Amino acid sequence: MEYRRTAVIKLDTPEGADTHLRETIEQFKYCSNTASEWCWHGRHQIPEESGCQPETPRVSGDDNGYHVTSKAKAEDALYDQLREDTELTANLVQKGIHQAVEAIKSGVERLKNDHDTSRPAFTADTAVYDKRSATFHRDHVSLSTPDGRIECDYILPDDADTPPTKYVTNEDYEFRRATLHRRDGDWYLHASMLKEDDDTDTTTGHRTVLGVDLGVNQLAVASTGRFWSADEFNHWKREYEKRRGDLQQCGTRAAHDAIAGVERKEDGRFEIFLHRVANELVSEAAEHDCSHIVFEDLTDIRENVPEASWHHLWAFRRLFEYVEYKAREQSIEAVQVDPRNTSKRCSTCGFTHDDNRHGEDFECQKCGYQNHADYNASKNIGLQYLRRRQNADDGGARVDVRLNRGTLNVSGEYNPPASAEA
Repeated sequence: MEYRRTAVIKLDTPEGADTHLRETIEQFKYCSNTASEWCWHGRHQIPEESGCQPETPRVSGDDNGYHVTSKAKAEDALYDQLREDTELTANLVQKGIHQAVEAIKSGVERLKNDHDTSRPAFTADTAVYDKRSATFHRDHVSLSTPDGRIECDYILPDDADTPPTKYVTNEDYEFRRATLHRRDGDWYLHASMLKEDDDTDTTTGHRTVLGVDLGVNQLAVASTGRFWSADEFNHWKREYEKRRGDLQQCGTRAAHDAIAGVERKEDGRFEIFLHRVANELVSEAAEHDCSHIVFEDLTDIRENVPEASWHHLWAFRRLFEYVEYKAREQSIEAVQVDPRNTSKRCSTCGFTHDDNRHGEDFECQKCGYQNHADYNASKNIGLQYLRRRQNADDGGARVDVRLNRGTLNVSGEYNPPASAEA
């Protein structure tokens, strides 16, 4: 049996390394955005301009009207030019192209299912490494950059049984690949690690999932108890609506052109915001060793969240798309489940009733459990996946819902690491 874990490792970077790592990130994003543009628009002609800017990639191709989802085709067409445009090693250029193609595949699948989507854009400060572009040791890593190799020590918890130390220092776990992240001025390595154990019964393994509820006031709430407020999103939504309204009253050609500019700025601001939330959601799942991030099915989200505007509905779908391909980089799967009754069901005793929820407050009419309604719903969304998996009878490892402290099993039973209540 294979055990896959994601170890989130903080790096101790040597003096001067920040500049080199930043340049690596920028050039890696350039490769991914160039490949995304080329693949998404069916290999159309892209203008050639000087400089290494994501907005003006210097790659050309023939226009056949189809999205390109073949890594081999994309690499054949783009590799030589991207090696010339950047100072990255061959492997990092390939990884940038491959990241874009994987995101394009997800977008094409959504188009096939008649879901709205747009070309993937890569704005997060990340770069993907494997054993050809990085050398992984048990206490440090050597990373390829445009200015040569940089060695960074790991900053690990002293407790050998605490993640990520329990995986990084364990020789049984093999480094497979890693994503370099920059967050709040610090550098992290999200390392995918593999342990093979042929003698282990597949029914004895233990994994956890992260449930996520989406809403108008709280954009996302995770079953670990982490909240992502929608205040910033809602504020700018109102601001841009006001700006468009003022310009529309003018009725001039200049005002019409200005509206288009406002809409571009609006899209850009929201894209950055959603990328940040998606990155943090994936990090939350990785830090809690979750195998899946579980969202409610977005097909009928308008009926399930009637107070949501079209801006919110667009944000929900876009957030899932971002989480889906970002999670895949960490060997985590993003899935959707039937959201039926997740807002009315008590995550503690299972009692379901309309009177359980009042706005953002949840109080079970049967057992008296009280908590934030969206947090309760996030736990139920995770439980929905557990029930679906149990009904599939796949005989796999036991899976629980990850909470801020402890876990919740398919029967709603809380398994605490300590005596405190989740």
